[in-house]
Amino acid sequence: MSKIDDLINELCPDGVEYFALGDIVKSIRTGLNPRQNFRLNTSDAENFYVTVKEITTGKIKFSDKTDRVNDSALEIIQNRSRLELGDVLFSGIGTIGKVAVVDIPTDNWNCSESVFLIKPNHNKISSKFLMYILGSNVAKYQYESQSVGSTLKGVRMATLSALQIPVPPLGVQKEIVSVLDSFTELEAELEAELEAELEARKKQYEYYRNTLLTFNEGERVEYVQIGDVCNMKRGKRVVKSQLNDTGPYPVYQNSLPPLGFFNEYNCLAGSVFMISAGAAGKIGFSDVDFWAADDCWIFDCHENLSERFLYYALKNQQNTIDSGVRRSSIPRLSRIFIENIKIPVPPLEKQKQIISILDKFEKLTNDISVGLPAEIEARRKQYEYYRDKLLTFKEA
Repeated sequence: MSKIDDLINELCPDGVEYFALGDIVKSIRTGLNPRQNFRLNTSDAENFYVTVKEITTGKIKFSDKTDRVNDSALEIIQNRSRLELGDVLFSGIGTIGKVAVVDIPTDNWNCSESVFLIKPNHNKISSKFLMYILGSNVAKYQYESQSVGSTLKGVRMATLSALQIPVPPLGVQKEIVSVLDSFTELEAELEAELEAELEARKKQYEYYRNTLLTFNEGERVEYVQIGDVCNMKRGKRVVKSQLNDTGPYPVYQNSLPPLGFFNEYNCLAGSVFMISAGAAGKIGFSDVDFWAADDCWIFDCHENLSERFLYYALKNQQNTIDSGVRRSSIPRLSRIFIENIKIPVPPLEKQKQIISILDKFEKLTNDISVGLPAEIEARRKQYEYYRDKLLTFKEA
């Protein structure tokens, strides 16, 4: 028997008690969204504003893409929800269930309204143990089944507070956390290696694409605004209840993975589309007929521009496109901004040559991009299996 089994048999031979989360923590609050309260990324903004993007692998990680707030805005958020070391963060909107323990100084950052701030009662449950429980299927099955919203999923505070959480004695919690910390560290190292390889392949592909789409002086090429060579139109709204898990036509709404499947289509295979809200700025090309929902822009190219060439030209302008995304609780991108972006338009014959080369590069890259993420996912599944096994108890 393991040390954990010995401790369970010694300290709770009749099983482990389950409690509602609200009964074993001091408080559950959220951060604050700007609205009329404050603005993001002002000229004097030096404090970090954490959303789901910054919660990763049980840690808070700031980046150059992290939004910022000034001192007065931070004070407003702190007055609502004051962060402390040992608090547990839980993403409650969009990507639900990302968790982290606050283990860095809290004087220069706070969270958005999409993040719950949970203060554990350390006489009953440790921060790390609670983090692992909330990230496990033990809790996930409960909050995912009660999530609300069609386009953007969310968890209500009442749902979170009512989650049934196993609470073994603190000695058992400590031993489980020790094991899971080791698992997490190993899994993170393996993922980092695989992700570094994947990133290197992507950069190599981007270099080749940029080279092919850069033209020398004297070559027959025009640089024109997208609005002069394409008609952009918005997709048509569908609701989640109309969709199926499988079907003939994928539905694209606010991300590149399909929202679901529909029995009708409004775009033909070979069409280029762009997400306008949510994962705003992401560019897609569909080999099959599909339904574009109302958070998609569809591009209808004029006769001098190939749809496939437009796809590559837009991908080559990804940084410019990203710079035009309006950062808010739901990131958005305007049609006017996209229509004003300039792209090269060589003769159709030259476009075909470039497409042929880039299609081969993309296939090679995608083959690697499928294999490596599959390996990463396999590692995660293995980790999740052992985590959930350690966090499953006989109920007292």
